Amino acid sequence: MMISLDQALEIVRNVPASPRVETILLEEALGRVLAREVFSPIDSPPFDKSAMDGFAFCEGDDSVELSIVDTVAAGGVPARGVRKGECARIMTGAMLPPGAGRVIRREYVREEDDSIRVLTPEQGDNVIRRGASLRAGESVLRPGVIEPKDVGVLAASGIERVSVAVPPRVAILCTGPEIRAPGSSLGPGQIYDSNGPQLRAQLAAMRCPGRAQTSAVEDQPGPLSAAMELALSGCDVLLLTGGVSAGNFDYVPGCLQEMGAEVLLHGVAVKPGKPTLFARRGEQYIFGLPGNPVSTFVIFEVFVKPFLYRRMGIEWTPAVYRGTLVHAVRRLAAERTEFLPVRVRQGLVEAIRYHGSAHLNALAEADGLIRIEAGIYELPEGTEVDVRPL
Repeated sequence: MMISLDQALEIVRNVPASPRVETILLEEALGRVLAREVFSPIDSPPFDKSAMDGFAFCEGDDSVELSIVDTVAAGGVPARGVRKGECARIMTGAMLPPGAGRVIRREYVREEDDSIRVLTPEQGDNVIRRGASLRAGESVLRPGVIEPKDVGVLAASGIERVSVAVPPRVAILCTGPEIRAPGSSLGPGQIYDSNGPQLRAQLAAMRCPGRAQTSAVEDQPGPLSAAMELALSGCDVLLLTGGVSAGNFDYVPGCLQEMGAEVLLHGVAVKPGKPTLFARRGEQYIFGLPGNPVSTFVIFEVFVKPFLYRRMGIEWTPAVYRGTLVHAVRRLAAERTEFLPVRVRQGLVEAIRYHGSAHLNALAEADGLIRIEAGIYELPEGTEVDVRPL
């Protein structure tokens, strides 16, 4: 029985998280899932520092002439403090000398031998105070996918190692005797395998390596069950493509049940991806993805990616941005929620030429997907839509 997209997503979301954790070097952490909140061991910055090149002097000192008693470079340590009537030449990022509370930028003074004359008073203090960004013990980063900016934030607090989730072991099994590996020659009725490489690439983008178990599995119960058993012997999650619909050679659902798997859902009111299947056998989970490549791509993004991140301990949702439809989008049937590829230019959204779930080349022209809810036959020109980036 076909269920709604939101019902299907809820079934997948109800699978409990079960992250395993390992500690790795920060330089290896990009794209991994931070497993535990990180707290700063230090104040940031760890000292009062100058926000610009200039001269540091005492708070409340309104002297017009100041003697230069020291020069402090970034990374250096002041040789002495300053008193009223004195200043220290200081560079951006350098530590303020004892007694100093303000910095006047160098273009506001005239330097004369070992002194300066103030030409223009400063309005601010030009000082970044100790702990202004973060205090010791405060949160640096919460669990989530580690992005380049996060690496910098962690490094600034002196974090060398982080605890990350161990990604689930994923196997990919592409069914259908007609598929061949790219680079090989094609016989009559044969096609190149795009689903396998595409799924491995989607997994690699998550830092979740996918193992290609085999491909071109014969569409017969015996060979199919044997291939699935072999794939399940070394994985936590199995991604199957093809064989999940209602055709004469779609044996995956029956084989899974005979193998002791519980089918949690089969058939979703989504386009593309109506035959999508999700099953469980013990602590192992199986996604049956439709064989058409756009369906495989979209169902991975909508179902598999959030599932894998949940298994790593976080609730992941895609970033979306708003855009305006340039032309109306119309469809003849509206019983399913549809993900439609679109092109985006400066906030203007346009549906691209798209022939359906076998038209994989359309994705090369697309910037994202828009979601059209079930029951909606038309989105008029000028409609504000959410675009899910590809």
